[in-house]
Amino acid sequence: MGMSTAPLTIYCNAAFPEPAMETLSAGLGNHQLLMPPLLQTSNLAAGGYDPLLANADVAFGQPDPKQVIETPRLKWVHLTTAGYTRYDTAELRSAMAARGGILTTSSQVYEEPCAEHVFSFMLALARQLPEMILEQKHERSNFRSWKQAHHRSNSRLLVGQSAMIYGYGTIARRLTELLAPFHMKLIGVRRKIAGDEGIMMVPTDQADAHLGQADHVINILPAAAGTDRYFNAERFMRMKQGSVFYNIGRGNTVDQVAMIAALKSGQVSAAYLDVTDPEPLPRDHPLWDAPNCWITPHTAGGHTDEFARLVKHFVANLDRYLLGEKLADRVI
Repeated sequence: MGMSTAPLTIYCNAAFPEPAMETLSAGLGNHQLLMPPLLQTSNLAAGGYDPLLANADVAFGQPDPKQVIETPRLKWVHLTTAGYTRYDTAELRSAMAARGGILTTSSQVYEEPCAEHVFSFMLALARQLPEMILEQKHERSNFRSWKQAHHRSNSRLLVGQSAMIYGYGTIARRLTELLAPFHMKLIGVRRKIAGDEGIMMVPTDQADAHLGQADHVINILPAAAGTDRYFNAERFMRMKQGSVFYNIGRGNTVDQVAMIAALKSGQVSAAYLDVTDPEPLPRDHPLWDAPNCWITPHTAGGHTDEFARLVKHFVANLDRYLLGEKLADRVI
């Protein structure tokens, strides 16, 4: 990729608040911005077909994957998500390779909030916080409870415990850094081991043999053909008795019926879910009433300056692109 000097046409189908749009406009300089009338308000789905994309050199947001394949002019796609499963197909890779195309993500924007979200889950459970908060707000008796002895004796330390992290990417790396002071035994799981992960790693096809060792099982798996209902009844039974399960990957990577059964039996002592299947979760869904199942509404990646950071990350990558430098978070 050489230095680019001619003005580019940049397509963006992501909905940003006005301050972020001002940052984007300022960062584009003399490059043309194309925005469709209907913008994507959620990162969870790609946009539909848009004739404007055919005129773009660069796309920022969630363009339709099929249209990306069919648009030879499009040389660079920068996603507003950390995941890119819907774009990670042989057809799209082949099309991008044929035109010298590039695909980048926004992993750097989401690695910190997602890692902190899991970390806060882990600390909250260890210190019995969810249960005590519920007792304070919704005690069924006519007086406030004061279960000091119960909660002191059931509070735990993270120090010395073990955790398995499935889907060892940028979020998992940051989580590993946050957990370092607790001297936990950490095992990372991924399809291809790079060798620079810094913790014990096992390939996905060998992970089951280690599952029974983990006090904490952390799922950051993406939605893909090989991950659908990956955590099934058999794997929940393989987990250590009383272990804790976390999911900030995708809801369909978990057999939720099997997970509820594991919670009811005590095989899994608690589950912390930021993602479910479906989303939003219906009011009458059994997950709401599953014992020790704590749910946040897909907020792990959220933070007050999320939109500003998404735009700044893209603009910084655009500067690198124009200079012919290596782009951050490149995946294709």
